[in-house]
Amino acid sequence: MIQTNKTRRYLNYLWQYTILIIFALIIFVPLVTLIFGSLKTRGEFASFPYQPPNPIRWENYSYILSTDIFWGMLRSSLIVMVGTVVGVVFFSSLAAFVFARSEFRGKTTLFNYLTIGLLFPINIAILPEYILLRQLGWLDSYWAVIVPQIAFGLSSNILILRGFFQAIPGELQDAAYIDGCTTFDFFWRILVPLARPAIAAVSVLAMITSWNELFLPLLVLNSEDKWTLPLGTMQFRGQYGSDIPLILAFVTLSIAPTLIFYFLAERQIVSGLTAGALKG
Repeated sequence: MIQTNKTRRYLNYLWQYTILIIFALIIFVPLVTLIFGSLKTRGEFASFPYQPPNPIRWENYSYILSTDIFWGMLRSSLIVMVGTVVGVVFFSSLAAFVFARSEFRGKTTLFNYLTIGLLFPINIAILPEYILLRQLGWLDSYWAVIVPQIAFGLSSNILILRGFFQAIPGELQDAAYIDGCTTFDFFWRILVPLARPAIAAVSVLAMITSWNELFLPLLVLNSEDKWTLPLGTMQFRGQYGSDIPLILAFVTLSIAPTLIFYFLAERQIVSGLTAGALKG
């Protein structure tokens, strides 16, 4: 009987690891192919598209990094991304704190109204967005990209942070008030440091969403000096459509910042998603 249970447990582990390996291959094979292809010449890529580069050729990267166009698009993407992440974290954390730690009339109704935003992606309301941005005079500015991304990112992030804030023991808040803390002091000095894993997870989600956004910048940004990297990828592909390795190098450089940021914040993200919050 014991041997049967051990065999069943091992088979269960084997099945789980098999599924995880399949998903890992689905994710990493295209990424590895992208990097390998960016380190080849056009002839090598046409002859051996899936083999490791031999020798490694850095000419594609050096050519892209020597152009002012790439650095200008990188600057625009960073401005939009930083503005979006700061706005999303600031407003969603304040709103989540109110919904988690305060009591007022209509709180449940208002929270349910905010969660309806989960049903509407940013592109579904693109026409009223464009009309409103034009009336505000924000077209062809970074605000036209940052503000809508903040607005449409609040619902999901408030939901994440609210659950984390609710799990903080109420006794901790009472003790802070006894020591002379105001409500904002408790939020800023105690709750925010404790919620660092959840805030890190929210920041990464907002960063990835903002960095990869294409349709909204395509609609509202007309000046090439304000184009973000997704728009630049479209232009680069149209200009160098026959040079696939050069395009792959541009795409690799475009996604590199998000990958670097994710690996740097991985511990905080995993902690926020698995540990939940402090238990009273």
